Amino acid sequence: MKKIINKPENFVDETMEGIELAYGDKVKLLNGDKRILVTNYPVQKGKVGIVTAGGSGHLPTFLGYVGQGLLDGCAVGNVFASPSSQKMADMIKACDYGSGVLCLYGNYGGDTMNFEMACELAEFDDVQTAQVRVRDDVASSPVENADKRRGVAGMVYAFKVAGAAAEKMMSLEEVVAVTEKALANIKTIGVATSPCIVPEVGKPTFSIDEDKIEIGMGIHGEPGIEVRQMMTADEIAQVAVDTLTKEMPLGEGDEVSVMVNGLGATPLEEQLIVYRKLHMLLADKGVKVYMPHIGEFATSMEMAGLSVTFFKLDAQLKELLASPAKSPFYTNLNK
Repeated sequence: MKKIINKPENFVDETMEGIELAYGDKVKLLNGDKRILVTNYPVQKGKVGIVTAGGSGHLPTFLGYVGQGLLDGCAVGNVFASPSSQKMADMIKACDYGSGVLCLYGNYGGDTMNFEMACELAEFDDVQTAQVRVRDDVASSPVENADKRRGVAGMVYAFKVAGAAAEKMMSLEEVVAVTEKALANIKTIGVATSPCIVPEVGKPTFSIDEDKIEIGMGIHGEPGIEVRQMMTADEIAQVAVDTLTKEMPLGEGDEVSVMVNGLGATPLEEQLIVYRKLHMLLADKGVKVYMPHIGEFATSMEMAGLSVTFFKLDAQLKELLASPAKSPFYTNLNK
């Protein structure tokens, strides 16, 4: 294993220390806790709090979206491991500004179990909570079992919509409703060409031949749905469009935001080449692209590959996506 780290067991704590030292004017550790990050931006009293949690190793997800107009707090565990329910509960209580807290997180067993316990703990202290799970990964389960799908890069769009809705002083019920509406229109498919290495494990999470590509690989190295011969960028784009529009048909007059997300080791140039073809294929269908997101938004350490997310917009979702947002890793100043 060749990584630029110190001791593997200190990987998460030292990452958190680095974030606070670099961006302490924007975010802070909650009472010095190296597993809980909260916003340091001014917060409107009475605003709904938006929080998430999950394993480390996915920057900018999840920590990178703590800021203003996005998340108010994030708890993290070890690499690819859920934080404890107590850490989550502490975060939830710190992010209650008087109107309740939305817990918005990926559909993973450990996160679900711990958030359910955390919400019970928070509600003992009279904090109203709601939970919404992200299930945008179309490859992780067939459509008839969509409730079992994993949450991947599409959750960034959910953070953005929920955060914007909260900034507009919507109630907790209203924030939940518009976030669920957004998630019903967010679909993701990923491809991987090489594995990642968890620091404390010290070996690759999976193996794939040099001339192969895996379709539908999960962000923790979960198996995909198909291994193929390595494809060109245009072929990858075609697979993404075919897969996503099979579930979410798009046609003349529709508008989407497209995210091309690098998994950690894919150059931006390659992501842009894929986006180029995606844009062309959508244009051929009469579909307009609004606010494309191209870059690293939800990584898997140094995994090579990318994911493609389509977010189908209506007037309300478009407005919320375009609303101002600020964090150390994501800034949108559109008016």
